[in-house]
Amino acid sequence: MMLILLFIEMCSIFTAIYATTIMWADLSAVSPIEMANWPAQALALSLCCGVTFYYNDLYDFRTVRSFPQFLSRLPGSFGAAVVLAGSLLYVLLPQAQFSAGPVVASFLTTAGLLLLIRAASYGVMKSRLFLDRVLILGATPLAQSLIAELEARQHCKVIGVVDDVLSSDPVVPRHLLLGSRRHLRHIIEEVRPSRIVAALTERRGRLPVNDLLESRVNGIVVEDGIEVYERLTGKLAIESLMPSNLIFSRDFRKFRLDLAFGRTISLLVSIIGLVLCAPLLGLIALAIKLDSTGPVFFVQERVGKGGRRFQLIKFRTMHLVSSHRSEWAKDNGDRITRVGRWLRKFRLDELPQFVNILRGDMNLVGPRPHPASNFELFVLVSRNASESGAPIPYYSFRSMVRPGITGWAQVRYRYANDLEEEIEKLCYDLYYIKYLSIWLDLRILFETVKIVFLGHEMREDGARTIAADTKAVNHQATSTDSVQADLPTPSRWQPSPQNRCAVETAWAETLPLTQAHGHGCRLDAAASKES
Repeated sequence: MMLILLFIEMCSIFTAIYATTIMWADLSAVSPIEMANWPAQALALSLCCGVTFYYNDLYDFRTVRSFPQFLSRLPGSFGAAVVLAGSLLYVLLPQAQFSAGPVVASFLTTAGLLLLIRAASYGVMKSRLFLDRVLILGATPLAQSLIAELEARQHCKVIGVVDDVLSSDPVVPRHLLLGSRRHLRHIIEEVRPSRIVAALTERRGRLPVNDLLESRVNGIVVEDGIEVYERLTGKLAIESLMPSNLIFSRDFRKFRLDLAFGRTISLLVSIIGLVLCAPLLGLIALAIKLDSTGPVFFVQERVGKGGRRFQLIKFRTMHLVSSHRSEWAKDNGDRITRVGRWLRKFRLDELPQFVNILRGDMNLVGPRPHPASNFELFVLVSRNASESGAPIPYYSFRSMVRPGITGWAQVRYRYANDLEEEIEKLCYDLYYIKYLSIWLDLRILFETVKIVFLGHEMREDGARTIAADTKAVNHQATSTDSVQADLPTPSRWQPSPQNRCAVETAWAETLPLTQAHGHGCRLDAAASKES
């Protein structure tokens, strides 16, 4: 929907400006050179409108949910596009001449056309003709998440949930429960959905294959709930993910062209960035020394691709402390320096990591490298979360690719304040690894530019917030006590010995040999004795 609207608006802006200029001008008095510049002028403004509208979230219908909200953001976005287009044309076409009449007429025509297009688009999304009526199969936590995501979109409506196993306190709203799977065919005939989403976590013996196949033949879209969730949220549903979903997935394929392109772009940007930013790096270093005592750079051992450890370099943004603290922002907000707060807001503290890219430790885009000192922390997180029902051993997949200066989790989620939020960021990292491509890297870079220049950051609900209001911290060494204090209590459910064994075995393979000793599975040892 966003891409279609972007294409329609850019074509409409180009046509409006070009047509208005031709209608206003006296063609007999215009030179051929000046006339040849008109398409470039129209193209410049249309492209700049697309960029400024995107950066101001005018194509994000979860942020700009209504036509009045669009009206409130349009003047600033359109004004920025005009200034940007004027600067671009002044550099590229210095000989171009502009008259007040055609310029004003073009702007008024463009603004009126944009209002008509947006009013029509909001009306279309709310009309019944284009409403996507969704029926969910399975009253599961995944279904609960899907309902929240679908209801947040104006063109979607969840018409009901079908399942047999219903507890006294179902996870989905009771008014959406339509009946059991045995009556699925009659329910479909009654509510007439345009889409059926299968959100059953356990499908063996529970999936009504014949009814779903008949629905598919009759033109109803039938989709897997996990794939729909990934498409809507941009993250993996690791709490509902089964190993078979990954084994038989068409993704997780790493094409050499994508990897080579990403590495080439990373090297070029790092070399150019270090050269162009050399004066800025010097000024930042001077400001850090004048603002607080301590070294200019913060150097820390991090875990990279394949578990290889390296020394990550950043500008120091915190006051030094003699004792270790928890890594979470709530425990370290008072340590951020005055200069450090500004460096974090615009991500300038990450600039020295261009050196890590040239060394081969990192890429420009990828999951952020976690501190080696905190690796044991995420082992504990994995075990505890797995015992609560979520397969966090997929955390080891983060080492499949080079870490990056910026990543999908950084442009989609805020800084983590506790273990639960760190796991949430892991879901975004795994999504990036699963769908790694040239286009996803370019999108992340585009979003990063928005964060750097506008000081914006993603909240959990997808809205934008000012990064300065979010206290971010460096990953410092975390004590065992602070780890245990942050871990949720696993008293609600105790795992079977087989489940505990699988978790311990999976994590033992990701640890260095000295740390992995003692993490073996007791059941394996018993089995070897019996054999």
